[in-house]
Order: sequence, then C-alpha cells, then structure tokens
Amino acid sequence: MIEIDLDVMLGLRKMTSLELAEKIGITQANLSILKTGKAKAVRFSTLDAICKALDCQPGDIIKYTKE
Repeated sequence: MIEIDLDVMLGLRKMTSLELAEKIGITQANLSILKTGKAKAVRFSTLDAICKALDCQPGDIIKYTKE
C-alpha cells in the first residue's frame, strides 16, 4: 500500500496544512484527502508542488507498506 505522510515534513518546516494548500493551489479538503490516505491517486504536478513547497524529495513523503 502506498501512503502519503505529510505530517512529519509539515512539522519540520513549521507549516500548517492550510499554508501548504494555499502554496500549492489546492483546497484544504483535497489536501486532507491526501493526508488521510483516502486519495486513490496523486498527480505528478501536485507531488511536484508539494515537494517544492516543503523543500523535500518525493520519498520523504511517500512510503510503501505491506498490507
């Protein structure tokens, strides 16, 4: 299972979910869907924007776990 884990990076960057959503141009509701693992997919453009805003690599926020 692929999971998006934004909480750690948000904490390290001292940024709120609302600030991130505004920086990357998506709604807070859509960001919440990503954070809670309810998203079925993520666009590369969204992933790119998240990584730019948080100054991180995709591997810093995406992880694979066995179900």
